[in-house]
Amino acid sequence: QVQLVESGGGSVQSGGSLRLSCAVSRSTNTNVYLAWFRQAPGKEREGVAAISTGGDHTDYADSVKGRFTISQARRTVYLQMNSLKPDDTAMYFCAARGGYYYTALLRAPEDYEYWGQGTQVTVSS
Repeated sequence: QVQLVESGGGSVQSGGSLRLSCAVSRSTNTNVYLAWFRQAPGKEREGVAAISTGGDHTDYADSVKGRFTISQARRTVYLQMNSLKPDDTAMYFCAARGGYYYTALLRAPEDYEYWGQGTQVTVSS
């Protein structure tokens, strides 16, 4: 069993930065593949960034490339968000899929087995 707990959301002005954290806990030594998603009101959940199990490969949605950075350290995965825009306003979720993945590729939401509760990010203009 894998549990994910996000933190770090908040309200910032356009151009500001936030760093989201996702604490990952596992009942066994299960390998996981982690990603960040977001969902704005009235919109579908979309993938933002993914990181390989070893942490050496990443994948980003085109809308955040060059502004967001996903990383992981021990049992936490981070999402550094810079140059934030009002369009980045959404609930951000951490997601995990069991297994060891050598590369990073954002998958559809239904491909992830575990989800956190989400943390709200609001960017004002």
